[in-house]
Amino acid sequence: MVAEMSMSMRAGSSNYLEKHPDRRISIFQNSYILGITLAAGIGGLLFGYDTGVISGALLYIKEDFEQVKNSYFLQELIVAMALVGAIFGATIGGYINDALGRKMAIIVADICFVLGSLIMAIAPNPHVIIVGRFFVGLGVGAASVTSPVYIAEVSPSEIRGGLVGFNALMITGGQFLSFVINYGLTKVPGTWRWMLGIAGSPAVVQLFFMIFLPESPRWLYFKNRKEAAANVMSKIYPSPRLEDEIEILESHLAKEQENSVKVKYSDVFKLKEIRVAFICGAGLQAFQQLTGISIVLYYSPIIIQLAGFKSNEAALFLSLIVSGLNAGGTILGIYLIDVSGRKKLTLGSLSGVTVALIILAVACSLIGQGNSSQVYAWLAIVGLALYIIFFAPGMGPVPWAVNSEIYPEEYRGLCGGMSATVNWVCSVIMSISFLSIVDAIGLSGSFMILLGVSMIAIVFVSMYMPETKGLTFEEVSNIWMDRAYGKDRNQESHVA
Repeated sequence: MVAEMSMSMRAGSSNYLEKHPDRRISIFQNSYILGITLAAGIGGLLFGYDTGVISGALLYIKEDFEQVKNSYFLQELIVAMALVGAIFGATIGGYINDALGRKMAIIVADICFVLGSLIMAIAPNPHVIIVGRFFVGLGVGAASVTSPVYIAEVSPSEIRGGLVGFNALMITGGQFLSFVINYGLTKVPGTWRWMLGIAGSPAVVQLFFMIFLPESPRWLYFKNRKEAAANVMSKIYPSPRLEDEIEILESHLAKEQENSVKVKYSDVFKLKEIRVAFICGAGLQAFQQLTGISIVLYYSPIIIQLAGFKSNEAALFLSLIVSGLNAGGTILGIYLIDVSGRKKLTLGSLSGVTVALIILAVACSLIGQGNSSQVYAWLAIVGLALYIIFFAPGMGPVPWAVNSEIYPEEYRGLCGGMSATVNWVCSVIMSISFLSIVDAIGLSGSFMILLGVSMIAIVFVSMYMPETKGLTFEEVSNIWMDRAYGKDRNQESHVA
């Protein structure tokens, strides 16, 4: 069996599963995996809700506070403060992941969600709202790191992409839910307080579920709690695949522990293979934001109003449709990510995004020239819809899925956290600058900038992103070792 596993690790997991098709696990075959994915995915739901709800709440915050209405800066700060919190939450969450485990990181995220939601619900002024948004952002950042990693580490390799994609569905589902709630609360007194405060409820539910959820078996194994890890894995894999998976895990983690003696935790990015992997992971996270998704989601009601639909209710209703397309596209992505593969899906997604941005730029240019026809307003709506339809299946879930599988076990929390930090830094840059850029060069010019970034992203993915569909964590690790040192490399990592 050792020789067989060695061959499997070199040739790819598909070789193993083709030789033993009866050991393949489908997404709906194991209720235990689905239960963990659903419970962990609540973090994604909170992530989505708290980043999406502000687009509608801001319309009513402006009505209650004159200083917010009269200041683009305050509007951008209210939107962006959750993203600033997410920068710190992702970094801190990454360390908690590696030191204390995935469960503890989720618990910390839930506490931040509850605290931030309560602060916002009772906020007497915009400055307290900003404080609450920061605490919610801490939870968003920690959840963005932890949920995909946790799900990936309990998932068999053949369905890992789809299950991690489910977390992306929960994110887009949370964003859609935020628009539904926003639209439903338009006539309720204290509208924005309900919109922002209700987010604490799912966090309380997840805290309850955490009592029953297991720790990641890979984290347990690395921490030398092998019996506990084997107990969790026995509920995921039937025998004899269970023994094979444990054998591969034992071999790989022994090698990682041997190499980790040479490198301090603080010096992890001195490892060339980690740097190469991080460039890919962080690059995907950066382009996810720099191609404009934060702008489309956070400011869609304002974009729709600028396009010619002036009422709050109409803007929120059309934004609800856009958000629904986002959730629907993510469902398609869950299927495609393990069928077509990560790279093809990403390239197709970015190609569609460029077409949508061209339509948006043209429509907004015509509107900006004084054309008041509703035809151009609807053309802008079509452009928004196409943007989401193409973005959601690929650039939505793929960066999170790839970052959950490309780093070694010992550093997965740290590297994933740093990569997510790049995502949130870019999101802050986009969110806090958008209205000011629109004011300076117009809506059409803003979309032209996004178009240029999307074309650069296509080049980056084509040249740098490997295909990881169906590969085990160990095989993905070998990709970066080959890229760092060549295929005739010594198997050990080197500090460079």
